[in-house]
Amino acid sequence: MKKLISLFFIFMITCAFADTVPVAPRVSIFSTTVDWAAVTGKSWKQFSGTIIGKNKSFVKKGLVLYYLDAFPCYGEADSVRVWVSPNGKMTGHLRLVCVYKPETISFAWRNADEQALDSVTTGILTCPVDGDRNFTIDISQCEIGKDWKEIK
Repeated sequence: MKKLISLFFIFMITCAFADTVPVAPRVSIFSTTVDWAAVTGKSWKQFSGTIIGKNKSFVKKGLVLYYLDAFPCYGEADSVRVWVSPNGKMTGHLRLVCVYKPETISFAWRNADEQALDSVTTGILTCPVDGDRNFTIDISQCEIGKDWKEIK
């Protein structure tokens, strides 16, 4: 018992005099979205998107796109990242849950090949949506918005 009390005492003294290293806060992202279906009185519907179109100058070796949630839609967690090849083929799924079909949607984007790991994106890409529940986005019709470094 004396040994246990001694070890506890030593542990407490060590903790009291130990250098504390500041810990960088980790960012956790949780949805703070209002229940748009309840607020608008409209029902949720699932939408599926396909990206088409040939190489636009900014596609280069490929384009990684991350859907940015915005009214009237939010992206389903496993289906918001897609990769578009220079010849317009898409890898990944784009599934949204919306209270009505959006006219445009925005992505965070960056140039990268298909096997590239997730990394910081370049900025915002806004694209018109064509179709209904199974919509298409023609990459050649998308507009490059501001880069993140330009946004304050």
